[in-house]
Amino acid sequence: MTQKLFFVKSLFLLLTLSLTHFANAQDKVNVTGTVVDKDAAVPLEYATVTFIDRTGERSPQGGVTDFDGNFNIEVYEGNYDINVEFISFETKTFENRTLNSDLDLSTISLGLNSDSLDEVVVRAETTQVEVRLDKKIYNIGKDLTTKGGTVTDALQNIPSVAVDVEGGISLRGNENVRILINGKPSAMAGFDDTTIFQQLPADAIERVEVITSPSARYDAEGTAGILNIILKKEKTLGLNGSVQATLGVPINNSFSTNLNLRSDKFNIFNNTGVYYRKSPGNAFYDNEYFNDDDDIFDRVVEDREYDRRRRGVNTNLGIEYYIDDRSSITANLFGRWGNDLDVSESSNLRYFNNSGLDSETFRRQNEEEIEETYQAAINYVKNFNDEGHKLTADFQYSYDNEDKPNSINEFRVFPTDSLIDREIIQENEKQNELLVQADYVLPMGDAQFEAGFRSNLESTENDYFLEEYDPVNDIFNTNEDLSYNFDYEENVNAVYSQYGNKLGDKFSFLLGLRLEHTQLKGDVSSPFISDEELENSFDFDTSFDKNYLGLFPTVNLIYELGEDENITLGYNRRINRPRGWFINPFPSRSSRTNVFRGNPNLNPAFSNTFDLGYLKKWETLTFNASVYYQRETDSFERVQLNNEGSNETDGITQIVFLPINLSTQDRIGGEVGAIWNPTKKLRFNGSFNFFRFETEGTYTAEPTDEVPNPEVQDFGTTNTSFFGRFSAKYTLPSEIDVQTNGFYMGPRNTAQTESDPMFSMDLAVSKEVIKDKLTATFNVRDVFNSRKRKSFTESNNFNSYSEFQWRERQFTLSLIYRFNQSREDRMRERGQGGQGMDDEGGEF
Repeated sequence: MTQKLFFVKSLFLLLTLSLTHFANAQDKVNVTGTVVDKDAAVPLEYATVTFIDRTGERSPQGGVTDFDGNFNIEVYEGNYDINVEFISFETKTFENRTLNSDLDLSTISLGLNSDSLDEVVVRAETTQVEVRLDKKIYNIGKDLTTKGGTVTDALQNIPSVAVDVEGGISLRGNENVRILINGKPSAMAGFDDTTIFQQLPADAIERVEVITSPSARYDAEGTAGILNIILKKEKTLGLNGSVQATLGVPINNSFSTNLNLRSDKFNIFNNTGVYYRKSPGNAFYDNEYFNDDDDIFDRVVEDREYDRRRRGVNTNLGIEYYIDDRSSITANLFGRWGNDLDVSESSNLRYFNNSGLDSETFRRQNEEEIEETYQAAINYVKNFNDEGHKLTADFQYSYDNEDKPNSINEFRVFPTDSLIDREIIQENEKQNELLVQADYVLPMGDAQFEAGFRSNLESTENDYFLEEYDPVNDIFNTNEDLSYNFDYEENVNAVYSQYGNKLGDKFSFLLGLRLEHTQLKGDVSSPFISDEELENSFDFDTSFDKNYLGLFPTVNLIYELGEDENITLGYNRRINRPRGWFINPFPSRSSRTNVFRGNPNLNPAFSNTFDLGYLKKWETLTFNASVYYQRETDSFERVQLNNEGSNETDGITQIVFLPINLSTQDRIGGEVGAIWNPTKKLRFNGSFNFFRFETEGTYTAEPTDEVPNPEVQDFGTTNTSFFGRFSAKYTLPSEIDVQTNGFYMGPRNTAQTESDPMFSMDLAVSKEVIKDKLTATFNVRDVFNSRKRKSFTESNNFNSYSEFQWRERQFTLSLIYRFNQSREDRMRERGQGGQGMDDEGGEF
């Protein structure tokens, strides 16, 4: 409300100035001065200086301050009250001033309005939600449980979003979600690898856009929708920034800086972080194998411990140059250098048969990941006027190189001591991605037209070589049957157009159509085996070139029941392309009994989704709810198969995890969320998501010599599940803040697997040690050490029970030091956060 009054006053002032231009000529005088923030001693740009004629015969006169807070205003001679105003600051009035000669008011210091500050602070303390026709925008507040944490930790507190124990991100229980950084696919997202979010600090996030009904301007990828993560780029003038240091147990040490330098012609910003983390975890597997009489003939029990090390540096440097008042160009460079190590120990791998314990082995695997990532981007913006008529153009190139040396050693410790297996894997993956796009926006009164194109070209080269130890000759020999090269390309070219309008005062609509051409091209080759032999070795085409041309319509409607109440309805068609590890045919070697292998035979999945939403805001409460229905064809499903043809030297049968296309999946669900601030010291945030899906589909493996007539397996299933989260924050005496976050995932099942419910809770305590400068936060993640996935899989010839914990309970202490950022600056910036939210087009 404060902002609206400020802009109304500014508009009124401009109108009255235009009218006084035609007044009778009289002698004029110049009034000068400088307006500054009393506490921070920084200039206030666009502060308003108004001259009110005490006789009432003349309309108000005045002007605004420039970049340096200076003003030089020409007014008619007379007797005036002079008001100096700035948003969220107290007004200073010079009463009954007679102006008959030039006057210098010198430096005018304004203090922050305590009432306005309280209002803005309340808004800034918690995550806020805003609704657009095609998205919900969550402005990240002062969430204590993410201090010293990562982007992954922050996403866990966003309604509709769930992060599993392995860091996998889902939206409304659906993993087919597209993740964008600042509106574009980015190397910062690790090329479909969400591990980067476990490295970037949560403090780097400005806001998260949850786009469950994406408009045509967005890539059609992701049947669940889109998560668009907007990173911070300070707008405060001058040099300012923050430094954050974190210490944790288990080891979670990091140091990051956020620096910004802005003048009237350019804005330079940099985020740099150095981190060293360890994430101990554990897993347990119990596999039972059955014969034709349903008798258990074999059993393997595996206890596994993980010790993950994450070490690296990432930096993001950008400069925004303001060519003129209406155009700017931004250049951005991003780099990441990592040296990770995953140590996996199967300290107790036991094999049973009908006679009891047959043997026991110990397995240790060291997998490194040495990575370098670079991204260069250029963005150009041309604003033709102040009504939103603009053109934007983007060019972005990304390169990623990963070396993954992997060593495996396995020994039999019972009944005798002996070497079973020793392997060395050399894997290298290179990715290149080129993005070119342009978007044009033309407002037409209440209506708006948009059009644009995007070309996204991505190529991946994966080299995989397996060397096995020969104990007789004490050398390693290349396994020519399991050493390959896999080249993969995904090229997407698209054009779109959309039109939005507002009918009357209540109803708005946005209609769009996107045309996309997708090419999926892959080739498996080997320096040791002929193409014909390769073709016979796999159950997929080793060389393929698939092309898909599709239309993706979108419809988004909003009806305003009141100023703070609305109903939305959306429809969209989406695509889910197989990417990353889902198509990589090289099997994981983390276990001899449980193996994951990608499937290059995967085809894209397509979905049609309807979404009905409701939002209502009161003074202290924001409530939103939605129901949705989605039908997806050729949906992906990760199934577990008994790999009876596995060639293990000791005859142990593998369980293979394989992604496949199923026929259809119907999903229906609903969600409710509420943000409640009953007092300035107490705040609540909660959400609940319920969903049910039905899947239909069968799978038949390719015939082999060992299994010439494989069974047709039915993977149809019905699943009902839910998840909810709740957050409470309270301010204790001495301004000590305490916050708890709870998350509960209900039981769920797929065609083969039933998963137990899971609960976890985070706790944080924060204190501002030096006012406006230094803040300390102590954080406990997963207080009860209960964030574990427990599941049971039942098949026609085996059963498998498993437990998995990605990261054990963790304690962290974070210190954040800010310079040239008074509390008033930060609160004012958040108070203006609702302006210009939609970076990729107008607002309806």
